Amino acid sequence: MARICLAIHGGAGTIPAQNLDPAAAEAHHAGLRAALQAGFAVLRSGGTAVDAVCVAVTALEDDPLFNAARGAVFNSAGRLEMDAAVMEGGGRRCGAVAGICGPQNPILLARAIMESGGPVMLVGHGAEEFARAAGLAFQDQNYFETQRRRDALALELARRASGAPDTRSDADRHGTVGAVARDEAGRLAAGTSTGGMTAKMPGRVGDTPIIGAGTYADDVCAVSTTGTGEVFIRFTAAAAIAARVRYAEQTLERAAGDVVAELLNHGGDGGLIALGREGGPVLPFNSKGMYRGYVGADGVMRTAIHREPYLQIPDWRGP
Repeated sequence: MARICLAIHGGAGTIPAQNLDPAAAEAHHAGLRAALQAGFAVLRSGGTAVDAVCVAVTALEDDPLFNAARGAVFNSAGRLEMDAAVMEGGGRRCGAVAGICGPQNPILLARAIMESGGPVMLVGHGAEEFARAAGLAFQDQNYFETQRRRDALALELARRASGAPDTRSDADRHGTVGAVARDEAGRLAAGTSTGGMTAKMPGRVGDTPIIGAGTYADDVCAVSTTGTGEVFIRFTAAAAIAARVRYAEQTLERAAGDVVAELLNHGGDGGLIALGREGGPVLPFNSKGMYRGYVGADGVMRTAIHREPYLQIPDWRGP
């Protein structure tokens, strides 16, 4: 019981602090807390790290405030294309999906692919057919759409047409959700889900479903990232952290912090959450903010958005 821990993120695409009114801030904190509660309840009841990760990410996918599943951003053609991945640390089992719209929870499709023992990644129509065969819940596009995301698309397309400089906030560019967990047995897992970047090129796939870039777990650590996907891919950001811990014998805090700092030097803004075999999580970011939170065996839920101190909800017992 003492080893259990769960950390989550709702993306580095945060609303600027000066534009985030108290009601909107509390709504985001509430969404993070709901995901923490759901995933932590699994760990407290003896569930696996993979179970906790998938439950936590599902809660974030169902919340339209975050850019994953319901609330995903639109590509430049006005369509939704979602990506997700999950990885189990002990046996390095993993599953990933890209370019889908229909399955209600892409993270559950990624898990079904992992558990099939066949391919690691499926995309587009083939992935959706796999989801139907697996009996996963489906929704039409209207379920996933929000007016906020439509407005962001319209503004970005108008900006491009006018030739004006790109002044979008992180919140309008991108966003992702993710979770990392350690269960009672010390097993690690990571999961990530996203709608991508606003007005992205149709068919574009970021780092989220790329094992080793946006999602990674082994027996050393579990990592889920959020940010400029192309840069995170080129530098295999998530796996690089595990390698530094394993081979350079760096602490997880140093490895994660250094990778995030180095990514910024190459245009990679964003952040990540990481959890090792012992201790608490690390949640570094180089952007203006990152929706994030964590809970350990003490049951205290901690959430934050920008660089303010964590908001703490003590002594949560849950079901």
